[in-house]
Amino acid sequence: MSKKSKRRWGDRKDATLVREIKGLQGIMGHLWPNRTDCEVYLHDTIDATALMEYLNKKNEGRPKEEKITIFHCAVAIIARIIKERPEMNRFIQGRRMYQRNEITISFVAKRQFKDGADEALIVLRPKDSDTLESISKKIRGDVHEQRKHEHAVDGVDKIMDNLVKLPMPLLALIVRIIRYLDFWGINPDFLTEGDPNYSTVTASNLGSIGGPAVYHHLSNYGTCSILLTLGTLHKEEMLQPDGTRKIRDVVDIGATLDERIGDGFYFVRSLKLIRYIFAHPEILDWTLDTPSGFDYK
Repeated sequence: MSKKSKRRWGDRKDATLVREIKGLQGIMGHLWPNRTDCEVYLHDTIDATALMEYLNKKNEGRPKEEKITIFHCAVAIIARIIKERPEMNRFIQGRRMYQRNEITISFVAKRQFKDGADEALIVLRPKDSDTLESISKKIRGDVHEQRKHEHAVDGVDKIMDNLVKLPMPLLALIVRIIRYLDFWGINPDFLTEGDPNYSTVTASNLGSIGGPAVYHHLSNYGTCSILLTLGTLHKEEMLQPDGTRKIRDVVDIGATLDERIGDGFYFVRSLKLIRYIFAHPEILDWTLDTPSGFDYK
C-alpha cells in the first residue's frame, strides 16, 4: 500500500496524479476518454491443486463458519498482486491518470440465496500487515454483518434504494450532477464510500453458485479499472512440465482491464505472479508487505 504523500495541485482525495507518464499513455485518456472503449480481456485456467492441499490443511478441525475458502484466497492473492505490481492500482478519470492512495477490493454478496434477494456491496481495504487469515476473517465478518438484514440499512445501497423512488426527470438531473462531480473527482464521500465503482478491483465469485468465469464490462462511472471473476473449481487434465498429463484441480479466471493503465507486458507479468502464488500458497501466510520472491525474468 502506497504511503499517502502531501497533496499537490491536480491530486484527488483518493489518489495522486501521475505526473511522469509516457507519451502514449498520457494521450490515451484524451483519445479514448471512456473506460468501456478500452477494455481488454484476460482468461486463464489456473492449476489450483497446491492451493487446495494447502487449504485442506488450513481448515482441518475448523468449524464450518470459520473455514477459509478459495475465494478468500483469491482476494488475498489479488491484494498481494496489487501491492507488488502498483501500476495495477491506477485509474483514468477526467482524462488524467492517477495512482490510488490505498488498495480496495470490492465484491457483491447475496443477502439470501434465492431469486430476487437483495445484494450487498462490500469493500475490503487490505493493510500491509494483513495475511490470508486476517483477510478471511474480515470477509466473513463483513458478509455475516450484511446478511443480518434482508435489505440495505445504510451506505450506498440505501442511497440507491432511495434514489430510484424519485420521479424520472429529477433522478436524471441528480445522476447528471453526480456524473459531473465524478469526472472532476469531487463526489462527496457518502456517494463513493462502499461503492465498487470506486475500488481497485471488483471481484465476483461465480464459482460459489456453480457458475463459470465470465468477462464483465467495466463502467465509465467511478474509477475501477479491473473486474475479475472466479469460476467453479473442477478437475481437468493438464500437461505437466515433464511432458506427462495429470488430473489436477483447476479454476478459471476471467478479467476485464482498462488497457490505458498499463501495457500487455505488465499485465502478463502480473498474471504470471498469480500462477506462482497458486503454486506456492504458503506465501499467503506472509504479510502483504513481504515480497513474494517471484523471479520476473
